[in-house]
Amino acid sequence: MPATVRIPTPLRKLTNNEELVEVKPGTISGAFEELQGRYPGIKERLLDDTGAVRRFVNVYVNEEDIRFLSNQQTPVKDGDEISIIPAIAGG
Repeated sequence: MPATVRIPTPLRKLTNNEELVEVKPGTISGAFEELQGRYPGIKERLLDDTGAVRRFVNVYVNEEDIRFLSNQQTPVKDGDEISIIPAIAGG
């Protein structure tokens, strides 16, 4: 059973409106590479020029923020759910 990536509405135009995309187990970094391979352009929406997750993008594995885990080296196992959540600017 692969891991699942939950794609936020603003990025679905890159995934042919797919909300849930399956990826192989491994790491967050590997999941991003797999997404980029299938949906060119998505990686630059998620990562900045240094390869770090953009400040306004939150990534969770099973509701745990990867910033408090191992960032992009956070392991992804079969059945895990990765959520990509763009921060909402307010004020």
